[in-house]
Amino acid sequence: MKGIILFGHGARNPEYIEPFKRIRAVVEARQPEVPVEIGFLELTQPPLEASIECLAARGVNEIRVVPIFFAPGRHVLKDLPELIANALERFPGISITVAACVGEVGNVIDAMAEHAIQPE
Repeated sequence: MKGIILFGHGARNPEYIEPFKRIRAVVEARQPEVPVEIGFLELTQPPLEASIECLAARGVNEIRVVPIFFAPGRHVLKDLPELIANALERFPGISITVAACVGEVGNVIDAMAEHAIQPE
């Protein structure tokens, strides 16, 4: 079974998680058979490993981590692979792939550009 984790940096502001919840709701509406969790690097709950654990408990054995980042900086290039390697030690029966950062995806770039040129 496949599952998705929307992965973010995390922030002290409790409102930070709200866009992740909206993205999750859209994904779940479009693919109700695919479990979707949210996980963070720091400052916000749940941490990525807890999200992986949650999907594993639901029978997921293929996880696609989607970094909700504009570009692959240190957190995506260094921290995320380390977190995944640690999780794979705990959950050896699970395969985990990492999608491109959302800020690198053509239609997302188009949507941001469209937003930028809209009159107020």
